[in-house]
Amino acid sequence: MDGDTAIEPQLDSFSLTFPLPYRVAFIIILAVWGWGLNLHFLHIRRIDVPSLIRYPGRSNANQLPHHHSTYRLATFLSATSSLSIVIFWLFSRRDPQRVIDYDWIPMTNLLVLAGLFAIPLRSLSVSHSGRGRLLRALRRISIGGLAEAKDGKFGDILLADVLTSYAKVFADLFVCVCMFLTRNGSATDRPDRGCGGAIMIPLIMAIPSAIRLRQCLIEYVRVRQSPYKESVGWGGQHLANAAKYSTAFPVIVLGALLRNLSGEDRVAATGLYRGWVAACLLNSLYSFYWDVAKDWDLTLFSESRERESPDHPFGLRRRLLVHKPGVYYVVIALDLVLRCTWMLKLNTRLDRITDFEGSIFLIQFLEVFRRWVWIFFRVETEWVRSSSAGLGGDDILMNDFQGNKYEDED
Repeated sequence: MDGDTAIEPQLDSFSLTFPLPYRVAFIIILAVWGWGLNLHFLHIRRIDVPSLIRYPGRSNANQLPHHHSTYRLATFLSATSSLSIVIFWLFSRRDPQRVIDYDWIPMTNLLVLAGLFAIPLRSLSVSHSGRGRLLRALRRISIGGLAEAKDGKFGDILLADVLTSYAKVFADLFVCVCMFLTRNGSATDRPDRGCGGAIMIPLIMAIPSAIRLRQCLIEYVRVRQSPYKESVGWGGQHLANAAKYSTAFPVIVLGALLRNLSGEDRVAATGLYRGWVAACLLNSLYSFYWDVAKDWDLTLFSESRERESPDHPFGLRRRLLVHKPGVYYVVIALDLVLRCTWMLKLNTRLDRITDFEGSIFLIQFLEVFRRWVWIFFRVETEWVRSSSAGLGGDDILMNDFQGNKYEDED
């Protein structure tokens, strides 16, 4: 399984140059750059993301656009980490013992990054309000909370969905801290993904999906209590969405059991492996269907009459704001492929490759990349729903919205 000691018993070349703490920092900073690019491109496409997530608009023309502020924060974070890793390279010189001994340098970098996010000082003058709102949203959704539509419900859901793609990154962050605090341990040594016991890593990886599951249940309860049931439906779509997130738990649990199973019990290992494959298949295909049919409101999985309607390209919808139809087809295929990267483990030779630290990092990066692409089309869909309903982005998110009969743009 991940990081098998039989594959890399010592520090590999990749880890000597790019230790685990820096890989975690890199992917976290990548999220900031990615969000800036999301905002920038969608702004060019005249999709007002701040209004959808209920973020205050700019009060005057002299203020920087939202994406510029995000770029500035990303640049600041990147500069901090770049300086740290250069200092680390100068001290360690890729010597295995020095890399282990100087683990305090990358851990200090993680601490600085955490401080920059957790303490949005006005004197820093780098996206103060944005970081403050991010912290408030994180506190709200940390237990699966969900704001009302007027307070930024869509932003909460978008953030929680992003966290599900960072589940393995959060697990690696815990591994870094655990190894650093363990006696005779080092955060830059070969990653011990069993650090903290057999329960902690699976639990951390399950938290983001649990957050989204609870949000879906909150949505369901709100619909059931709504005085407008006839227009919003009975809430079945929220239960179906909750079921989608629940499919992540068998994958995590069965994977953990396989990692901790004695190699001598082949019968149990075979049964668990088959169960893990089935769970992964269900989770991947269900999530892919939901991405296409529900999150993006495309008609690929609709009835043939709607899928082949002359009003829109095959399998898509009438209003396409992000790009040309061909891009949508590419993104659909890409989403399916990246949802199924776990299938590499079904091949004996490729399974060994996925146990290298460089491969683990690449898979984490690809999942973050998939989510970044997903955001463009998810936000576009919400904008189309809002403008089509004439509600200006009010509470139509994730209701039993049916069909794709959008009005033409003015």
